[in-house]
Amino acid sequence: MRVEVVLAWPRRFESAMLDVAEGTTVGDAIERSGLETDGVVAFAVHGVRVEPDATLREGDRIELLRPLQADPKEARRRRAARPKPGAGPAGVD
Repeated sequence: MRVEVVLAWPRRFESAMLDVAEGTTVGDAIERSGLETDGVVAFAVHGVRVEPDATLREGDRIELLRPLQADPKEARRRRAARPKPGAGPAGVD
């Protein structure tokens, strides 16, 4: 069966397509991929977090997850606090 292992950064990514046997685990596929795992903190299959012993199915995409660079809630607060382009001064009718 075919699976893909993906490692992404903000502006680039690496991936490896693998032919693996039935019963192959996430950890086995990552090892076979040859992708660098330094800095990887977790794994996901199609966006759902899994453990390395999870069994793969045909067509699965394994994502190697790195730590977040910013707290998503804090980033949203900062964006919401910025003035909108084209908006007039607050309180002017």
